Parts: sequence; C-alpha cells; structure tokens
Amino acid sequence: MFMQLRYAFRLYPDASQRTALARAFGCARVVFNDAVRAREDARRDGQPFPTPGQLSRELITEAKRTTERSWLGEVSAVVLQQSLRDAEAAYKNFFASLNGTRKGPRLGPPRFKSRKDARQSIRFTANARWSITGAGRLSLPKIGQVKVKWSRTLPATPTSVTVVNDAAGRFFASFVIDTDPARMPETDRPSASTSASRTSPSSPTARRSTPRAFCGVRRRN
Repeated sequence: MFMQLRYAFRLYPDASQRTALARAFGCARVVFNDAVRAREDARRDGQPFPTPGQLSRELITEAKRTTERSWLGEVSAVVLQQSLRDAEAAYKNFFASLNGTRKGPRLGPPRFKSRKDARQSIRFTANARWSITGAGRLSLPKIGQVKVKWSRTLPATPTSVTVVNDAAGRFFASFVIDTDPARMPETDRPSASTSASRTSPSSPTARRSTPRAFCGVRRRN
C-alpha cells in the first residue's frame, strides 16, 4: 500500500513574485470558471458535456490566440491544465455524491470561483519543470525562485507542488510525495498527525530552530 504525503512550508515571495503569483491565480480561476460555464451551457442546451480534450483545446490553446484571453500565455500551461483537471474532478465528485457512490456529506455542483475567495491556489506537476534550487529556493516557471522556510527534510522527491495564498495573505508550498512507508527510514514514517522539526540540508537556514511543517497523510491502495 502506498501513501500520499503532503508537506506544507511557508513561502516568502518578493514583490515581483507576488505579482506573478496573483496573475497565475487569476488565470487558473478564469480557466476553471470557463470550464464550469461550458458544462452548464451544455446542460442548459441539452447537449453532451464537452470532453476534457475539447475544453483544453477551446479554453486554453485556442483562447490564448484571442484578444480577450491572450494573457493566459503569461502563466505556465501546466497551471491552466491542472485547473481544468480540478473542474473535472469537482464534477466527478458531484455526480458520485448524487448517485451515492461517494461517501460523506452530499456535495453541491461546482460553483464559480471568485478573486474574493479566502483561498487561492495553483498546482505545478513534474511537467512544469519546477525545482528546488541548491540554495533551497522553490523555482517555479514564470514565477521565479521563491524563498522557502524549510522545517524538515522531504523524505522523497515530490510529484507536485501546490502554491496556496490564504485569507491572511500568507503563501505556502504544499508538496505531494507518493511513497511506500515500508521503505522510509523509521524516523520519517508518518502518522495522521506527523510533523518534524528537522531542516532541509539544502535550505539556507539548515541546522537552525524553525517552526514545524505540517504533514498530511492519504493512503492509496
């Protein structure tokens, strides 16, 4: 059995990086809302729902060529694709909730996102070619090298990173790691409430006392 681990660390983007992140959050939000609108229009007109491939072509590839959406080209294409995936997942969860195949409280249909939402986020997968630099910064395409407050060593190479801006205006990086807990060192094997205080060796603040990182756990069969 594999486990999906999430490790969150505080980010400290500079002024230009904050502007670039705000642009990325906005573009991701627009693509998500366009996807919801396209599906709602199809439902209203009694037409089949557009496929993910159709949405990707129309809402990203073709939209970038228009005057109204040309600014979508200013952010990573992976961020936009992941926003489409989020919309697709939201609809799958909604329909699964309706037919009873999804456990938990009944979910409503996906809603449009707003710039006033308390939480903004964008996700970078390996295809986006993001990286952690030798100086311990998080290098994000079309964002730059962002300062990270490391508080532990990541036990394996992350498969993705989500950048979050919360209601208090703080920024966080949430790294996802898929791993087999049996292969992890004893000190790195997590529980549902695991956190650790060791610092990344690549971090400029290595060996200093820092606040603990949050580590969430999801089991994957």
